[in-house]
Amino acid sequence: MTERPTTRARTWFITGASRGLGRAFADAALDSGDQVAAVSRTIRDDETRPGLLQIAADVRDPASVRSAVEQAVAAFGRLDIVINNAGTMSYGFVEEFTEEQVRAQLETNFFGAVWVTQAVAPVLRRQGSGHLIQISSIGGLAGFAGTGLYSASKFALEGLSEAVAHELADFGVDVTIVQPGGYWTDLYTAMDTAAPLAEYDALRDRLAAQFAENSVDSDPKRAADAILELTASASPPRRLLLGGTAYDIAFDVTDERRRTWQEWEAVSRAAEEPIAAPEG
Repeated sequence: MTERPTTRARTWFITGASRGLGRAFADAALDSGDQVAAVSRTIRDDETRPGLLQIAADVRDPASVRSAVEQAVAAFGRLDIVINNAGTMSYGFVEEFTEEQVRAQLETNFFGAVWVTQAVAPVLRRQGSGHLIQISSIGGLAGFAGTGLYSASKFALEGLSEAVAHELADFGVDVTIVQPGGYWTDLYTAMDTAAPLAEYDALRDRLAAQFAENSVDSDPKRAADAILELTASASPPRRLLLGGTAYDIAFDVTDERRRTWQEWEAVSRAAEEPIAAPEG
């Protein structure tokens, strides 16, 4: 990996920075000598560090996001690394969720990332540089029972991010989709849950037993170390998996999809035969 030259402190703009992965990213950036615009809905009164600017903003509100970006640029002059990290998790089976819960999951995880992306894009374009990092998830690799809404929000984020990567490439802006596995944050303890339907009790119990036996998460500092290495690269990847579990699932899912596509190749190809455009 070729590292990009660093001759000055870089400016990071991180959403969801008051806790969890976002806080770990902010701490790592500050420890490395960079400066951070830490964006979150709640400001930590006990946090004062050189190079740290705390900004209260709600990513679900486009005006609030634009104001946060303006404050960061006014304070630091530029944005070098933007991390769309703010997110929540909803747990339950798709049939169990209310309309309000469905919309709430997408408001933060997807629409919030859209508003941040739109707000920082003009800044990065004018600079002719920058690195936009979109925090997806192991749930962006595949859908799993119980986290369908969460996966839906991350799948949407990944599709958006792939398009944005092509749109900003000519302006010297890099885009990386980061897909973390499990980390010990409050994502699980603060998650919204659906009202359970009795018909799913057997599946719910089976999943709970699997999680109790196999769920081992990591220290968020490990993710932060990986992000530091990512942002030091002169040619960052379009996608980065964090953790061996995410790495293995990515290959298992891709292999399974390739097998299915190949098995149904004849049907797929038979469904296409170019013809002239219909008249009118």
